[in-house]
Formats: sequence, C-alpha cells, structure tokens
Amino acid sequence: MQNFDYIIVGGGSAGCVLANRLSEDENVSVCLIETGPKDNSEAIHTPALFAFILNDENAIPFFFEYDKQNKENKVRIETRFGNIDIQLFNETPYHRSNFIYLTKKKYFDGTSFHRVVKDFIIQGGNSDSYEISKRRRKIGRYLLPPDTKKGFKHHRGVISIPSSDIDNPYKLASPYEFFIVVDKNGAYHLDKNYTPFGKVIKGMDVVDKIAMTETGVFPPHTDVPVEPILILKASIVE
Repeated sequence: MQNFDYIIVGGGSAGCVLANRLSEDENVSVCLIETGPKDNSEAIHTPALFAFILNDENAIPFFFEYDKQNKENKVRIETRFGNIDIQLFNETPYHRSNFIYLTKKKYFDGTSFHRVVKDFIIQGGNSDSYEISKRRRKIGRYLLPPDTKKGFKHHRGVISIPSSDIDNPYKLASPYEFFIVVDKNGAYHLDKNYTPFGKVIKGMDVVDKIAMTETGVFPPHTDVPVEPILILKASIVE
C-alpha cells in the first residue's frame, strides 16, 4: 500500500482528468481505481474522490503493508543547534513505519521540541500552530499499541514514544510525538509502559544542548523551552 493523498474511484475520462489535475502538484500522490466495463470508459461518470485519512481501524493494517514497501530506517532531524541522526529499529515495525510515513509527509517540519526535562528527556513533534493542527487533521487521528517486548530498553540516546493524553490505561501511543532519553543512567522505569523504537547514532551532543536550554511553566504545560526549539526539517537518510 503506497502513500496516497487521494483515491479516485471510477469516473472514466472524468476520473482521469481529475487525477491529472491533482497530480500537477508534485507533493500530491493519487490512486485512480477504474470501475465498470472497459468499453464504457469514455462515458461520462462522476468520479468519487476520497482523501486517505488514518484512523484507529485502518492504521495498523496500513502500516503492516507500508512496512513491506518502505524499508528506510534512518532519519535526520535538523535544528538550530545542529543535526540529530536517528536509526529506527526494524523490530518495532509499526512504530518505525509510522515515523518514516510522517517524515515523508513532512509532518515534523516546523514542529518543535516542546518539552525539555533536564537530565531526563527531550520531547518533540508537537506545536500549537494552526498549520501543524491542519497537518494532523489531514493525516488522521489514530493511536499506536505498545510494543515493549522486543528487548529494547530506555538507554541514553534511545528514542521512544509517549502515551496519548486521553484516558489511556493501555498506554496507547500518540503517533505524532517522540522523546529522546538524555539521562546518562538511562530511564529504565519507562521500559514496561513505553516503546523504544530507535536510537541516536549521531548528534547526541545536539540533544544535550537542547536538554540544557532554559524552560518555564506556561499553564497548563510545564518544562516548556522559553525560546522555541524548532525542528527545521526531518528527512530520510540513505
């Protein structure tokens, strides 16, 4: 299953015209599904246009298929402090695929490290901006199940995924956010409840710089950097 922004069902020539128009934007991918007898392909029909949006029902089947065709496992996060290179664990396929998918959708660009707890973690992937909220709505609303039994622990430099803010006894994870462990002694009390799905392979000095930034309380949030720390860009590393 590829990464389509729109799926067009039927419509004959009209469907083809609509697909071509949408495809003029190089950032938009379109899937055209023909219906009906081929000898009627020139007849006038009304094509059905669907925007592909992830939800709790289709997310896991989608990422199961996405994992097969998108094997990238390295991502570079660019900040004003420098770059952070992350290697994602193949053993946590849904979380790896989710992070790769969001990177290719350019979701992380312009988000921030919005929570910094000195000597513990830095947390990124969120933003209060309307543009980021709009991106989330376009991608979808879904949660990821924990995958905590693959033997990975919250060592320093490990990237993990926080629980959703909703009432959530099963520790379902917010797919849009992540955190990196800063504590030199690790954060092993998190092992049973959160999913480590990657590690920093270059740029831990950048992580440490971010972890040392001044923070404050901006109700209802705590541990918020006084000066925003933007993720300028996230990209796949070959």
